[in-house]
Amino acid sequence: MRLPDLLRFTTLALRRQRFRSGMLLLAVGLGVAAVIVLTALGEGARGYVMGEFAFLGKDTVIMFPGRKETTGGMPPVTGTSARAITLEEVEVLQRTVAGIGGVAPLVLGNAPVSFEARARDSMVIGTTADFFDIRLLEIAQGSNLPDLALDEGKPVGVIGQKLKSELFDNRRAIGQWVRLRDYRFRIIGVLKGTGDSFGLDLSEAIFIPVASAQSVFNVHGLFRVLMKVQDNHRVDEVKSRVADRMQELHDGELDVTVISPDAMLSTFDEILRILTLGVAGIAAISLIVAGILVMNVTLMSVKQRTAEIGLLKAIGAPSAQVRSLFLAEAALIATAGAVLGMVAGHVLVTVGRHLYPAIPFTTPPWAILAALGLAVGTALLFAWLPAQQAARLEPVDALGRK
Repeated sequence: MRLPDLLRFTTLALRRQRFRSGMLLLAVGLGVAAVIVLTALGEGARGYVMGEFAFLGKDTVIMFPGRKETTGGMPPVTGTSARAITLEEVEVLQRTVAGIGGVAPLVLGNAPVSFEARARDSMVIGTTADFFDIRLLEIAQGSNLPDLALDEGKPVGVIGQKLKSELFDNRRAIGQWVRLRDYRFRIIGVLKGTGDSFGLDLSEAIFIPVASAQSVFNVHGLFRVLMKVQDNHRVDEVKSRVADRMQELHDGELDVTVISPDAMLSTFDEILRILTLGVAGIAAISLIVAGILVMNVTLMSVKQRTAEIGLLKAIGAPSAQVRSLFLAEAALIATAGAVLGMVAGHVLVTVGRHLYPAIPFTTPPWAILAALGLAVGTALLFAWLPAQQAARLEPVDALGRK
């Protein structure tokens, strides 16, 4: 039988059983759409998380108080150790460790910031001018924090856009004095954009010199230290030098964690890829269920069409041709359902991108090919048994059945 004749015969058989064919289309389509959508969700989550870390760049080293005995994993959110990291130690690192460029020690806290009768609880970030370069933050108005010695405080600050709107409305903020606890700071700059990262909206923050933040919150240790690696130095080598120097400064005890964003990125990338494969595997189970449904429907079709099978054999159709008829029906319905599922899945992914533009929902090509291959493959696999059963029917027995 020629391929066009086979397709016409198969299409006619499927049209005679519209409801049954429609249910098979729906089952296969739902399975393929599930693979498309769930892998897009996994890739979107992966892209979003990777983007959140990407702002630090691959030429950055981060030091935390406390020791985390894993490679590339996330350090504790609040680092604790027997000995804190101090500004004096950061100055020593800056002077003695080759390859360190900009340094941005951090002191974090929350406190009310007020101007005239208005007051807002705000995140307070004590740091240096290098922080803005390392974090790729831009100043929309005014100027950056001044270049000061690490232990030098100054009553100046940079505020985020949202805090500026809440305290000053449309009035000019540059040059105005705000109160932060018992201290007053003059606004010299306004941050551009939101500077979101890890759920923190930096547009609601005020940035002041790190020594000033230590005075405001009466703390001595640092929360984190960001260090930019110079172009002609390797990140891993600088990390090792920093760790060795801190061990010397802490009497031979390595009680800090020194990491780089590329280590975190590789760990998160591996975890999220595994999660994407996991959800794809869960979605693929529905395609296996659809394959079982194809087998059951094909078995019913064989039982209902025994007279037709007997007539085909009586006029000389070989067993292989009879088997190919039922396999062609399964392949056609699976292919049509897969195409329908891919279209529906891409529509849902597109809607998701419009609703949540910050998340890069994208279905990887391998998921599309795997969904199509699995849909057709399972349909043919599960249809083989009933097709083989139809091919083995003897003409006399088939024509004699009712």
